[in-house]
Amino acid sequence: MGSPAPPPLFGFVQFEFGFLLGPKDGRFLIRSAPDEEPDRVLVLATLGAAGRRRFRDRRGRIVEEGAPEPVPTARATLIRPRPYEGEDAARSWLAGLRGDEDRAQAELADAVRVLGRALHAHRVAHADPYAPDVASRQALVVRIGFGDGEAVAEGHYAEAWELPAEGRRTRRSMEAPDERFAALLGAREEVLACEELVLRARADLDAERSRQAALQARVALEAVLAELTGKIPPDRRSALEADRAAVGDAANAALRGDLSDGLARALADAIGRMEAVLRSRRLSSSS
Repeated sequence: MGSPAPPPLFGFVQFEFGFLLGPKDGRFLIRSAPDEEPDRVLVLATLGAAGRRRFRDRRGRIVEEGAPEPVPTARATLIRPRPYEGEDAARSWLAGLRGDEDRAQAELADAVRVLGRALHAHRVAHADPYAPDVASRQALVVRIGFGDGEAVAEGHYAEAWELPAEGRRTRRSMEAPDERFAALLGAREEVLACEELVLRARADLDAERSRQAALQARVALEAVLAELTGKIPPDRRSALEADRAAVGDAANAALRGDLSDGLARALADAIGRMEAVLRSRRLSSSS
């Protein structure tokens, strides 16, 4: 008898977060359409979860000091559904990512978007407005690699690359967010409604929820123009006012269904211009 065939090898991206994601542990197939092959197999697992102490007295208890509460780690593994043709092909794929930062970041961003779809589905299914979105920079650990599908979900890999935390941080800018944070808490500055609305539009856009982004952007644009009256340079204000037509068209289209490629690009450009105006305002207030 010949030796058994080696198990098929699947590519994966794995995140570990220091907080619970929401959905229960398990394996889930994520599809873009009912009749299509899965985009990913998502495996969720909770690691090191210490059982919460349950008190017979539901009123709680009196304590003299606060000991840190052990917290669980949530592991999310996104596995590609098609195996590689062999170990050499799998190693070549991973080596290509390690040698090309743009490809690695694209692979990471794609995995975050798919995970975001799952968390968005959980939020809607449970009608929980506080269920979080996630970003790769929030992860304690990020790994990209390949291995036997069953073993990968358990944390055993044929080969994996653990990405450095520096590669997942946001880029530095000239802004001083910590100073503004203190100013907001001290009531020396105020939070504008448009700031939160633009952030929500950006989050929806990055998560490929273009319909929600369009509806958010319509209100965000009007809020930017209203709250920053007299504080936007004339050329930038004219550009934002010109965006009203495209953003309005995108929002109207969103009420009917998906956006066209042209409207999606116009929407992204408009959100970018709103962000630029708010960024300029923050820089001027911190100088």
